[in-house]
Amino acid sequence: MYEIINAHEYNRGIDEAAHYIHSKWGRPTNLPFYLDAIRNSSDNASRLPVFYLVMNGDEICGCSALIVNDFISRHDLYPWFACVFVEKDHRGKKLGSMMMDRGAKDAKKMGFEKMYLTTDLDGYYERYQWFRIEDGFEMDGSPTRIYCRNL
Repeated sequence: MYEIINAHEYNRGIDEAAHYIHSKWGRPTNLPFYLDAIRNSSDNASRLPVFYLVMNGDEICGCSALIVNDFISRHDLYPWFACVFVEKDHRGKKLGSMMMDRGAKDAKKMGFEKMYLTTDLDGYYERYQWFRIEDGFEMDGSPTRIYCRNL
């Protein structure tokens, strides 16, 4: 049975949780960034940022996060639903939807009315109450699509 836990609850420790998330989203040189960000994240989802792991028993099957900014130009929009990844063997089991719902629930408890994401996927997030609002810019200047979900 799948469950979503806060990265601080991972039984192998916060550093191992950070290593997993970094392995999906990081570059070789930015492991210190992920370690520091996740070590200093909320351990009870009462404030941003929050990092999550999807677990199936002792196996990590995926990850996600609620963060202040997803490395794009629109710093006025937050929280961002980010770091979304599901291992290939566990795809097609509604884990993405589970993570979105958990993020929405926690963001709402923090007092937010919306959450945002940036993606290059077409048609996936629209199935889960997300709608495209506009484009922003990546740090390299390339445009990126911004989506919003009302909570």
